[in-house]
Amino acid sequence: MSQPKFHLYLSKIRRSALFRKLSRARISSQTFLFVLLFSFGFFSGSLLLIATSRQSSSEQGSASPVHALFKSVGLASEDELGLNDESDKVTLNEGENDPSHRIEKRTFRKGESLYTILTTAGLTPYEVQQLAAQLRGSQALKELNVGKTYNMETGAGGKFIRFSFQPTPYETILLVKDEESGKMSALREVIDYDTRIATLEGTVHTSLAAELRSRSRESLNPKINKILSSRLDFRKEIKAGATYRILFQEQWNSKQFIGTGEVLAVEISSNGRNFNAYQFTNATGDTAYYDEKGRTMAQGRTMFIQPCRFSRVSSGFGYRVHPITGQHQFHGGVDLVAPTGTPVRAVADGRVTFRGCENGTGNLVTIAHAGGLHTMYMHLSRYAPNCRYGKIVKQGDLIGYVGSTGRSTGPHLDFRIIRNGHPQNPLVALKQNTERKSLSSAELRRFMATTRTYHDRLGSQTAVIVADAGRQADPML
Repeated sequence: MSQPKFHLYLSKIRRSALFRKLSRARISSQTFLFVLLFSFGFFSGSLLLIATSRQSSSEQGSASPVHALFKSVGLASEDELGLNDESDKVTLNEGENDPSHRIEKRTFRKGESLYTILTTAGLTPYEVQQLAAQLRGSQALKELNVGKTYNMETGAGGKFIRFSFQPTPYETILLVKDEESGKMSALREVIDYDTRIATLEGTVHTSLAAELRSRSRESLNPKINKILSSRLDFRKEIKAGATYRILFQEQWNSKQFIGTGEVLAVEISSNGRNFNAYQFTNATGDTAYYDEKGRTMAQGRTMFIQPCRFSRVSSGFGYRVHPITGQHQFHGGVDLVAPTGTPVRAVADGRVTFRGCENGTGNLVTIAHAGGLHTMYMHLSRYAPNCRYGKIVKQGDLIGYVGSTGRSTGPHLDFRIIRNGHPQNPLVALKQNTERKSLSSAELRRFMATTRTYHDRLGSQTAVIVADAGRQADPML
């Protein structure tokens, strides 16, 4: 700044309301000059720091010089994971870190009732009444007899979280108090089932959908449509007289049919054309469908699905003023606003490597995926019952529920993607597709061996299913 401009700037300040207030407060001219010079030096230093750090910023990532300046004078802070910018490396812990939560296995004793168990655990009579209203008409409570075991889960200070018991070999009853809202819920969960391999074959009379419906396996229709949609128009190309053979998984609890699982192979012949697809898992663990020559059925797929349904993004990836601390801060994820209790799902196949709390994250789940990727789900109100350390999860599996635990101003999911230890912008990653590579020579040989096994099973008549499928039970009492 030139000397005339500086004097003009100084004269404007002297005529300002601030200067007149300072004068009335009898602040000495020396003190005012000190304040003025400090302010001028501070902002000049800011500009100088920005200018001199542009080159290093471009070489080292998007580290913010303004953030560094703010932090040096106590106006900035780190985020929940201790990050200052996206060049920082994320420490990924493994295990479970949830000392406040405790699960005890107990036995139903003589003289006890569900009412006494729940009130002893801290519920009020009104809360027990709410649960009783939801359980009315259920046959499950008749199985709660002397000697029956149940689990009691408590939180900090012995606060009631969940009561669960297994009335039959294929279901669990959960009585839950939401840690955030206090809402009481009675839930029914189907226990892990037996997976069996089944075959289905026949001739189409009107449509494949109608054919599957007549065999009580209509749930196969959308799965087959998804597998063959890139090669086949079902409405136009599948006519009366077309033949089909399907090899697939079924879930059973003893003699009760629960539902259909994954399609392993499907072969459809119509108007002299064959449409075949076979499931195969390559060396990297990626499961996809290929035709009889080992060509992929789809050129690409979405790498991730959305972790939850949300109304808006309240905080994006990058620098922001933190809503609680009011400080300038790097945010290594995105905040997805959703009501408490909204289901949160794994965005891709992987393994749960951490479940617990870290700093301000609240209830946190970390999942490791192929290719050096990790995803993190923060501020959960509670975890899904099957979300445990070491658990293998598939894309879309339930892992928890949206909440506001930890350092949070309201219910939302802080969702993060970590690639090789560094945070990535999740909104960009969620839109990415991954290309399916062709099978290598070794993989192609394995694939051909797998298809031969499929053909052997399809040719066998021992696994043909029965028509009476039963009905899958509702998920809530």
